[in-house]
Amino acid sequence: MIEQNNGAFQARPARVRLLLALVPAVTLLVLLLRPVWDVDIFWQLKLGELIVDRDGPVPTEPFAALHAGEPLPAVAWAGQAVMATVRRIGGWDLLRVFDALCWLGGFWAVAAACRWKGASLQAVMLALALVFVAALPTASVRPQSFACLCFGLLLALQRLDLRPLPMVALGLPVLIAWQNLHPSVSVAVAALNLAAGAGWYRWTTGRAAARPWGLSALGVLSVAAMFATPDGASILATSAANAQASIAIGASEWFPIWTPANYANALPVLVVTVLTLWLIVRRGGCVDLAEIAVVIGLSVMTLTAYRFVLFWAVAMVPVIARAAGKEGAKPARSEWLTVLAPLALVAVVTPLLAPTRFAPTLPLKAVEHLRKFGVRGTVYGDFPFGGVIIDTGYPDWKVAYDGRYYRYAREEWQYNGGIENGIVPLVDVVHKWNPAAFVLDDDHNAPLAEALARSRAWQRIYAGEGIVVYVPRIIRRASPGSAPR
Repeated sequence: MIEQNNGAFQARPARVRLLLALVPAVTLLVLLLRPVWDVDIFWQLKLGELIVDRDGPVPTEPFAALHAGEPLPAVAWAGQAVMATVRRIGGWDLLRVFDALCWLGGFWAVAAACRWKGASLQAVMLALALVFVAALPTASVRPQSFACLCFGLLLALQRLDLRPLPMVALGLPVLIAWQNLHPSVSVAVAALNLAAGAGWYRWTTGRAAARPWGLSALGVLSVAAMFATPDGASILATSAANAQASIAIGASEWFPIWTPANYANALPVLVVTVLTLWLIVRRGGCVDLAEIAVVIGLSVMTLTAYRFVLFWAVAMVPVIARAAGKEGAKPARSEWLTVLAPLALVAVVTPLLAPTRFAPTLPLKAVEHLRKFGVRGTVYGDFPFGGVIIDTGYPDWKVAYDGRYYRYAREEWQYNGGIENGIVPLVDVVHKWNPAAFVLDDDHNAPLAEALARSRAWQRIYAGEGIVVYVPRIIRRASPGSAPR
């Protein structure tokens, strides 16, 4: 009887460890079951195809009717090319798995480093589960997933506490790749220099024996990496213009976390923060100064703009893992297998059982229906629809607007607002773009949609999911930017 009880006692921790090891697979499954909702991934994939076909960044504007031939910034050009290649190879299902592995890879990389340095499996998996919930609203198929992966790799190098030379040798390629895959390496500038500053403070106060030369070198190199793109220094002006236009157009991810548009997203961030503070207090302040410095810096950034919450979540992994349990033995090889086997199973089986779904707000059906009519020229659509229009109809179709906020001047965005508010009439829109078709959100662009419904010159060919499509009742001359026959 005693032997049976001992066996049950030994089996229970084994079952618990098995359940904990399933956390990464569960997070991957959740991501793969979510619909694709980001509107910009469509134009990015089409631009990526053009980049792949010409073996380098596209120098001039291919999509916007009134900007055709103008210089085109190479924003996230490598990320677009990689994602376009993946979709060409395996369609949306493969791209969805690839993107999810990149997005989660940032969390997994730093979690694996924590586990390798002795953090308990329970603490690491708790950290992954908590930050996943907080960051989940930002997850969709887009190049930002590369930024998450690269940031996690850099934090993993920090957690592994490598010697300066190996740290720089491994970190520098990550920085350069990051800025070309997604131009947000400025986050690394802040994080690495905050961590290095904390390291120097510890050394000068006698709390650390080694100087943080590796982190300091990467902090300096991260500044240089900001310009290691085909755009060079001009990337700063492009990023600034994108930020200004995003705020002006009302993109909630650029707003402070306490704004009403971000209330729902702020709640899990607040819960994770409070729970982490409780864990730290319970452990008697068991923290690493460099890790805390990074989290504080990213917390301030997230408070001012919600879009930084993804990086904040990755930085929280080592803090929670350290605070949630004592460090012990390093993981056995069997533990890695226990984690990786369910991951591989989910990655292979899920696309077969649950093919890629798209958010109903995307005008995929409407645009596919329009393509049957063989129109050529400029398709005027709500700017969030521009990506789908580009991906479906280029080169036969050009757009008036799309989601590239940096592409259009402030005056153009003001003009767009005038159209949406009914200040700019239909006749002016037709005169400016001579559209071959309209694809509109019947509610968001109600004044223009109502004007088209009243007009005898236009006929509605599609209505569904709150989206309407109009084409001319008679054949019109080619509109600006139309492809040659």
